[in-house]
Amino acid sequence: MTKIAVLGAGKIGEALLSGLLHAGRSADDLMFTEKHPARAADLAKQYGVESLDVAGAAAKADVLIVAVKPQDIEPLLEELGPVLRKGTLIVSLCAGLPTNLYERRLPDSTPVVRVMPNTPMLVGEAMSAISAGKYATDEHLNTVDELLSSVGKVARVPESQQDAVTALSGSGPAYFFYLVEAMIDAGILLGIPRDLASRLIIQSAVGAAAMLNEGSSHPVILREAVTSPAGTTIMAIRELEKHGVRAALLAAIESARDRSVELGKQHED
Repeated sequence: MTKIAVLGAGKIGEALLSGLLHAGRSADDLMFTEKHPARAADLAKQYGVESLDVAGAAAKADVLIVAVKPQDIEPLLEELGPVLRKGTLIVSLCAGLPTNLYERRLPDSTPVVRVMPNTPMLVGEAMSAISAGKYATDEHLNTVDELLSSVGKVARVPESQQDAVTALSGSGPAYFFYLVEAMIDAGILLGIPRDLASRLIIQSAVGAAAMLNEGSSHPVILREAVTSPAGTTIMAIRELEKHGVRAALLAAIESARDRSVELGKQHED
């Protein structure tokens, strides 16, 4: 059975461990690294998964899933390079970091797959986009696809699109949370108690997402179905357009894309 190590058991790393276990993966085939000893002990006890240092994980695992923050990648690669076994698959969950960064810093011909997940991984509803590096094969992509399917859905994209994917779906949940937060505040402004406003908006969001997920109608058609002539919804839409909400969203996502590009460039030689 394939041995898998998650390097960096933060929220995303823990969510992946949990998802793999719930999908039927044996705890004996999983391991993780965590720089904070107390958290490492808690996770090991909670999930029954072995906690190791980087060298120990590299010695045992066939797949190393890098889930550290982008700013922590340099010391990790310095530690990993001398101990990495030939043929070990590297799966990068780090925003903005290209596969060629790993290929330059790790032994020759190391297969790397770049992934952009998002935080709904915590509830098994992630959207993850995967891209193959220079030495990664279809078999490697299939392995990563299978692993990530245990915590959500997976799409394969060219690596040239990963910065755009980061801006759209990687950061995407934050945009929805921001909108829900604003709508709850609007409910309070209109005299509705916070708890009730939260329930109304969150269930509306869940229901709207379910309708979108059916895929039978374009979002424009779904919106128009709610927008009666001279009704309440069209008045709200007019105000959104007047305040440039659509243009602001386009600019925001473009800015997120640019930041993802910058993160990658910070590690260029």
